[in-house]
Amino acid sequence: MKSALPIICLLTTLSTYGQDKYNYNIFNRLRPIDGTPYVLTSIDNLGKMGTVHREYLLFINTKNGQANPVDFGENASLHNWEQFKFDSLGVNTIVLTARTVTLDKNRRIDWNDPIQVIVISPDGKQKKQLTDDRFFTVHHVVHRETGVIVINGYYDTNNNGKHDKTDKDEIVLFDLKTWELIAKR
Repeated sequence: MKSALPIICLLTTLSTYGQDKYNYNIFNRLRPIDGTPYVLTSIDNLGKMGTVHREYLLFINTKNGQANPVDFGENASLHNWEQFKFDSLGVNTIVLTARTVTLDKNRRIDWNDPIQVIVISPDGKQKKQLTDDRFFTVHHVVHRETGVIVINGYYDTNNNGKHDKTDKDEIVLFDLKTWELIAKR
């Protein structure tokens, strides 16, 4: 009986926690955006039992306190973002990698879904997805001399969720100043 008491207490605590009716916003790292008055943070909207309902970015103007949220849809999974600022090339943009679409139609974005590369203006008012929804990004690199982002990956042509011989490998190049496609290889 004594050994059952801690288990009963634990189950009661978990079930009580699961009954929480409130959502919580968890603010992740804060990072200033060079050359602007903005600070960038990501926010996780947590529901019952700590499950993430929505992730989004928030650009906060430190001069006037206004904020620009950048949403990517329900269940999106934001990975990494980095600012690329090259004054000589006129480039100042945020590059984000994220999973924002589900291809297997199970209504949940998971590790089987593709990673997209998205660019966002340094104030958060404009965004553009560079890679196609069906393109699985593997790596990307920004060339600092030209302001070009090179992305390699593949299209899952047989829709089996795996990278195999029938898939179409591709390298795409985008200009970070214009956010336009330069070439496909």
